[in-house]
Amino acid sequence: MATKKTYRGSKNALVLTGGGARAAYQVGVLSAIAKFMPRNHGIPFPIICGTSAGGINATALACYASCYHLGVKKLEWVWKNLNTCKIFYSDAGRTFGHLSAGMLASFQADYANKQARSLLNNAPLRELLNNVLDFKRIDDNLRRGYLTALSITASSYSSGDSISFYQTDKAIEPWARAKRRGLKSQINSEHLMASAAIPLVFPSIKLNGEHFGDGSIHQLSPLSPAIHLGAKRLLIVGVEQPKEPLHAMENNPHPPTAATIAGHMLDTIFSDTLQSDLERMERINETIALIPEENRGEQNSGLGLQHIDSLLINPSHDFNAIAAEYYHELPMTVKLLLRSIGISNDSESSLTSYLLFEKRYCKRLIELGFNDAMAQEQEIRAFLSI
Repeated sequence: MATKKTYRGSKNALVLTGGGARAAYQVGVLSAIAKFMPRNHGIPFPIICGTSAGGINATALACYASCYHLGVKKLEWVWKNLNTCKIFYSDAGRTFGHLSAGMLASFQADYANKQARSLLNNAPLRELLNNVLDFKRIDDNLRRGYLTALSITASSYSSGDSISFYQTDKAIEPWARAKRRGLKSQINSEHLMASAAIPLVFPSIKLNGEHFGDGSIHQLSPLSPAIHLGAKRLLIVGVEQPKEPLHAMENNPHPPTAATIAGHMLDTIFSDTLQSDLERMERINETIALIPEENRGEQNSGLGLQHIDSLLINPSHDFNAIAAEYYHELPMTVKLLLRSIGISNDSESSLTSYLLFEKRYCKRLIELGFNDAMAQEQEIRAFLSI
């Protein structure tokens, strides 16, 4: 029987960004990479970093780091059999009951034990995570060398910092930089709930005395957790896609609605900081290249600079245009709620593409991710040496 290959000592890292239901795209990319690898191999990127829904995908891979094919297969099965009620309550009673409870909470005294307020209640997501993820396997894979580190990033509403909770068996000290920190932790479902708490849409989560929301909010440097954890090569699956017109009135003369503005804010949170961080990393690489090779080791140690290779995979089609095709599959209660804030199947808001946790939409994004990765097969193979 062939032994499983580990990538012990490898400096490859996988960075998965946020995006709610859009994270199904990442699964397609990961599935394509599985086609390039023998079935008995461990993951080719022993450092895994995720934010928001990308953090959930990252943790699932970490749980099955000893067999990449199995991890991807299980992750793909979950996304392909997903529906809205497994992520947040979508029946009329609990949806509007949650909203009513939030409004009544505003009349409570300051000393009352208040619950976090939000548009939707994603308690079903916690149950799903605890059912499908065996967090004990992370430690097993760290000990056996299939995994080097796992990082999940959340944003602290209390301090305004971006907090990367990381789990490793290596001697990696917690870090503190401007507006970002790394805290060694034992990753569990509450870290994932905090990282995936889309602002205003899902409730914040309290951890260690601080209130946390979606990891993309304060994440000015989304590549830094992987680099702090020892990565030298970053495979990044992003969510920045080309803009495609949804309907004939796309360029109408009317001012944007509140829902449209909210969608633009989410797009900015989930994609813009990644692009700026990549540009900053490229400038550092160019600076290092100007240093004579014989002096690089000494000078880099003093400057704290190192060359980092990266490969970015972004979607080739607009998630919003795809979401518009499947808008009708949302539960009626959710459509009524979205309609009340100005969102319909032909609106300009991208919020639907983040909340459409329905299997047919997710399958389309998985297919898109698979095809995009297959189109870059040679680059991915060379980058990961597989």
